[in-house]
Amino acid sequence: MKLNREQVEHIAWLARLRLSPEEVDRFGSQLSDILENFETLNELDTADVAPATHAIPLQNVFREDEVAHSFPRDEILANAPRKEEGFFKVKAILE
Repeated sequence: MKLNREQVEHIAWLARLRLSPEEVDRFGSQLSDILENFETLNELDTADVAPATHAIPLQNVFREDEVAHSFPRDEILANAPRKEEGFFKVKAILE
């Protein structure tokens, strides 16, 4: 699919890109080549292929939440360079 100059400029406008005339020509040619490759895929018979949203099956990789004992706060703060009211104290980074 060969894109004309107006189509490339419209795509650039949708993407909020400011392109020079040389970039419009160069990217238009590149985008046209990419679209031609997709047209090749349209020639494949996909009648027996089930639709899929991912190439591989997805599964939840998160573990179940379990209540567990934590380290004592005093032990955690024992090596803290600065602490205040049971919390780590760090330098302010906001003004």
